[in-house]
Amino acid sequence: IGRARLCFAQYVPLCEPGDMAKLPQGRINDIEDRHLLRRIQPRRRKAIEQAERIITRILQGNCEITRRSHAKRRIHRDHRTSFRIRGTEISLVKPHIAIISPALANANNGNWQTASRWKRFLQRKYRVTIALQWDGAPVDVLIALHARRSAESIAAFAKHRPSNALIVVLTGTDLYRDVKTDPSAQRSLRLASHLVVLQGAGLNALNPDLQAKASVVHQSSRPLKPAVRPPSARYFDVVMIGHLRDEKDPLTFMRAAALVSSSDIRMIHVGGATDSTLGEQAELTQSSQSRYRWLGNLPHASTRQLLKNSKLMVIASKMEGGANVIIEAVTSGVPVLASDIAGNRGMLGEDYAGYFPVGDSTALARLIERARLDSSFLAKLHEQCTARAPLFLPEREKAAVLQLVDNALNPI
Repeated sequence: IGRARLCFAQYVPLCEPGDMAKLPQGRINDIEDRHLLRRIQPRRRKAIEQAERIITRILQGNCEITRRSHAKRRIHRDHRTSFRIRGTEISLVKPHIAIISPALANANNGNWQTASRWKRFLQRKYRVTIALQWDGAPVDVLIALHARRSAESIAAFAKHRPSNALIVVLTGTDLYRDVKTDPSAQRSLRLASHLVVLQGAGLNALNPDLQAKASVVHQSSRPLKPAVRPPSARYFDVVMIGHLRDEKDPLTFMRAAALVSSSDIRMIHVGGATDSTLGEQAELTQSSQSRYRWLGNLPHASTRQLLKNSKLMVIASKMEGGANVIIEAVTSGVPVLASDIAGNRGMLGEDYAGYFPVGDSTALARLIERARLDSSFLAKLHEQCTARAPLFLPEREKAAVLQLVDNALNPI
């Protein structure tokens, strides 16, 4: 890569105005100016050389320099940034960040929401792509969501790009199940140059040697203005959002529907049946319990509006790494009732008043009834969720993700 050149205007002697009748005759005395110029010329030359060296190092650091007049190949406009030095355009090819996600847009789950949000945060500064697996293409940084499900891509990237940064983002099933027993998940943790957990308690699930390369990045959601719910509202809606699979424990929510007694409580469930047996159970519960409604999959925007207009949100999961749905509830002004697991405590705090034991539908029903009948308890849940909301602001997550990638590209 050639040295970038800086061009400065050369010294031009002052002119003789003798042919201009209206100006004073005679030569302008610029001896002092010339003497001064001779003194500063070496300093100026030294400054120019230093500036050239600095700019050349910057350009050589992470980018490929191409001059448009000598370019041998075209680079897509979105993959570069450009600037001019004295009329010459210099293009800097953006570093390529690949996000490997076990789910894409059609899945509409937490992994996809994280991948798409991080792409949005990074794409102004970097070229960012999302894929189910790494295809061997040149990549500066690989970000893999899920240690076990992305294990094949993680291993291949570590083998073929051993000097490049490899960031592994750990989910709840990673932290609280797979890394304890699954060899591929354990290998992913060893191969990663950086690990990410999505709530503070996640660090405690890692061995001390892994904690040294781990950081916490709280996810975020765009805040919505809380809905105005008149006291005379006909229904007290309680919503659970999550696909019907064992880890989310939807059966606890279904069973609680048969145990609450207040006639105005509605139990609304949003999420596709990834487990057909649980889908059949949801249909059976809906037919036998008039307060329970299973809506299946809904678009993300519609789900957020439904959540915003609910009185409570329930998360009954057996394991969570840092549930998006908690963030969306908190940033919509909706209090949460949560299973008492490490992942939920990391999100809501150790002293949160809305926990119930995992799988205990009776305890969940009791909390729902209490929130419906005890306005001071509901207000306390509101207050505690509001206090956690600043953790989940988009600008905070964006800053953390940008710092993570910058540190990965420029290790100390």
